[in-house]
Amino acid sequence: MTSAFHFESLVWDWPIAIYLFLIGISAGLVTLSILLRRYHPEDGSSKSQIMLTTLFIAPTSIALGLFILIFHLTRPWTFWKLMFHYSFTSVMSMGVMLFQIYMLVLVLWLALIFRDELASLQQRWLPKLSVIPTLLARLLPLLRSIEILMLVLAVLLGAYTGFLLSALKSYPMLNNPLLPALFLFSGISSGIAVVMLVVTLRPKGDIHSREMHFLHRLETPVVWLEIFLLAAFFIGLALGDDGKLRALSAALASGFWAWWFWLGVVGLGLVLPLLLKAVGWGKTRLHILLISGCSLCGVLLLRYFILYAGQMTVA
Repeated sequence: MTSAFHFESLVWDWPIAIYLFLIGISAGLVTLSILLRRYHPEDGSSKSQIMLTTLFIAPTSIALGLFILIFHLTRPWTFWKLMFHYSFTSVMSMGVMLFQIYMLVLVLWLALIFRDELASLQQRWLPKLSVIPTLLARLLPLLRSIEILMLVLAVLLGAYTGFLLSALKSYPMLNNPLLPALFLFSGISSGIAVVMLVVTLRPKGDIHSREMHFLHRLETPVVWLEIFLLAAFFIGLALGDDGKLRALSAALASGFWAWWFWLGVVGLGLVLPLLLKAVGWGKTRLHILLISGCSLCGVLLLRYFILYAGQMTVA
């Protein structure tokens, strides 16, 4: 049976799209948090709404994404072998190494930022483990260096999801050098949307804080950059060989995925948020929920579109 979600050339299906979406959220949140701490250090403390969102969602989203990936494999119980046997010629193996380093540095970085809260929890529940606050105090002078490393890892992780798909050379649409940059900035866009949704949904969340103004200043430029990268992505297909032209036609000319792209990705995810902000929306909780929800849905729909439409055409 052939349909939009089931066709002969399909290798990676919807769980991979969710995985790509969750990894992008984690990388986007970490990138935003470090930018906030770098340019507005007074707002990047452990009390920050952005930092608190990153603390709970960044590790959770990447762990959930890896869980989905592991159990989507044909033999999930052998996944542990990838964690100890690396191949520098395999994109998947390099990704596993990146995930491991990313998670290790992420836990250390968050522990240093939330060291006071962690010390309070340790004293209450594990009073004999006094070595934890001592160790964090010794590592504190390295926080700036760890933060730089964390930013590099977040950017690499956000781009990696694009490299993972672009390594599929038999699919002309996916084998595109702009895919990593597109996934990186759409991940940052999803991070902005997640923070805004969390802050808006919290009863005590301050939607007029300096942190929210920081996000609002980033939101529109990031969306325009996404639009530019999408345009460049498809222009590259239009200027390519016969396989890329066929892929472009199959994805955008007609059919289910063309409607998905124009109505979902472009209309709901990009144009509607820009129009709502242009007419003055974004100042109330309801407005922010609507704009951020549309942006987040657009990023998820983009992941689905790239994954499925990209596998419809084989070179």
